[in-house]
Amino acid sequence: MDFHSKKLINDPNDVVTEFIEGLVETYPGLQYLDGFPEVKVVLRADVSGLTYDKVSVISGGGSGHEPAHAGFVGEGMLTAAICGDVFASPPVDSILAGIRAVTGPSGCLLIVKNYTGDRLNFGLAAEQAKSEGYQVEMVIVGDDCALPPPRGIAGRRGLAGTILVHKVAGAAAASGLSLAEVAAEAKRASEMVGTMGVALSVCTLPGQVTPDRLGPGKMELGLGIHGEPGAAVADLQPVDIVVSHVLNQILSTETNYVPITRGSRVVLMINGLGATPLMELMIAAGKAVPRLQLEHGLAVERVYTGSFMTSLDMAGILCTISITVMKADQTILSRLDAPTKAPNWPVAADGNHPPAKIPVPIPPSRSKKNKETLSRPEQLSCQGHILEVAIEAAATAVIDLKDSLNEWDSKVGDGDCGSTMFRGASAILEDMKKCYPLNDPAETVSEIGSSISKVMGGTSGIIYDIFFKAAYTQLKTDSPSNITGPQWAAAFEAAIAAVSKYGGAKAGYRTLLDALIPAFSVLKEKLVAGEDSVEAFVLSAEAAVVGAESTKNMRAQAGRSSYVSAEILASVPDPGAMAAASWYRAAALAVKNNYNKAS
Repeated sequence: MDFHSKKLINDPNDVVTEFIEGLVETYPGLQYLDGFPEVKVVLRADVSGLTYDKVSVISGGGSGHEPAHAGFVGEGMLTAAICGDVFASPPVDSILAGIRAVTGPSGCLLIVKNYTGDRLNFGLAAEQAKSEGYQVEMVIVGDDCALPPPRGIAGRRGLAGTILVHKVAGAAAASGLSLAEVAAEAKRASEMVGTMGVALSVCTLPGQVTPDRLGPGKMELGLGIHGEPGAAVADLQPVDIVVSHVLNQILSTETNYVPITRGSRVVLMINGLGATPLMELMIAAGKAVPRLQLEHGLAVERVYTGSFMTSLDMAGILCTISITVMKADQTILSRLDAPTKAPNWPVAADGNHPPAKIPVPIPPSRSKKNKETLSRPEQLSCQGHILEVAIEAAATAVIDLKDSLNEWDSKVGDGDCGSTMFRGASAILEDMKKCYPLNDPAETVSEIGSSISKVMGGTSGIIYDIFFKAAYTQLKTDSPSNITGPQWAAAFEAAIAAVSKYGGAKAGYRTLLDALIPAFSVLKEKLVAGEDSVEAFVLSAEAAVVGAESTKNMRAQAGRSSYVSAEILASVPDPGAMAAASWYRAAALAVKNNYNKAS
């Protein structure tokens, strides 16, 4: 039976912005960007990207997990927190605003919990920021130990262990380390953390009814921080048994999620999920410490008990063990012990109270020269003409394939791959007539990404935007207006790497990469062997087509296709791979034909 919950709020749509307003009034060391409701960013009041000389550490995600993430903004921890709507990843523009607001010449580190939306949105923001000249690194935290090792690219969920990674990274940045060094410490910390949750009730979203998924006398083991179902529902047990089970699961040698051996030193975090009384959290802490010492032979060096990463009003605990210190690494202990002004670590606030909000920073303005070139040239250079022909052929090929893509996708996805790609291709053709600076290959590639981002929704739009942003960044590094074959290949390689990095897919996962990776392999091979660049492009296109067709024989490990039976998958190729092969092959043939006419 569901029932309406009681919440001390106004409009449910305003809970995040009103939370931020109250937070910065409570803690004078914090500010927020004046971009409500689209931009919801909390940042240190003493940091400006124009003058900050240390690495900025930025995190964020959906709201509803308070005090995470905004409550951990402060000197020695996070420089900014990007707040999404309740349980929803923050939009790319909001993430970008945060990066621009606090990132100086030393760069910034993004710490992201392992959820697909967060990975993609933060990933696209990172690539856009890089294209604007910022130094950006990203560390993904997946510390869930409740479920068996996952198949495919989903990976382990990001849970309360992320807070410890925030602290390690923030202290490392405050000590003056470089971006690469801060990222390395954060990544190592993320690999040493294990978390498992236990719930006695489910959470209630603002304005929604409270679901009655757990009956009387029941508890749920291994839930996520969004209230998603866990590994099992069991009868409610005494806290001794619950704590013992959770610790055994985290320290299991079968899953080997954390590298723990007897004699290791550990940090323990007991984290309330939102409605668990402090008394019960302390009871859990009191039971966990001796079990770690006596049953597992571990030295408990630090214990953190409280509400660090919640799930609205859920009753339960999250026991988080950071195995970083189990290895007796004094550097990690010093990072956790380093001073911080983050209000919910917690620390005392000083008396200074600068303005509560500051303007949202605007993107860096382009030079006058760039403004002039970011329009269609009156006269095209030879390479500009070839680029135009290739783009037109690629977009037209995708448009012509619309119905086939939709038909294939109706069997293995949601049936709109063709329509989505059609919108992107149509926008490219339209924008190319008006604003593509075709004599500047790098800027043209960037504009293709901009065209796609305006009209292509869902995962496909973000993936292609990431693809073109990464290619642009590589081409911009090479800088000459007359790009060579090897330089195009390097941009292609960078684009594929970015899609794989942020989307998580690899060769054999039944995605567009199964067309693009074989194409790049052949392209690189032919260019290294001294083959003509155009001929190498055409031969690599054949590899793209073969790779796309081969997806019929692959087991899907990404996207909606991963839920479809192998029998159905074997009847059709992956629509995304076929679309990629189609535009790649069309572009290659157009380039070849154009060169033949010219000669």
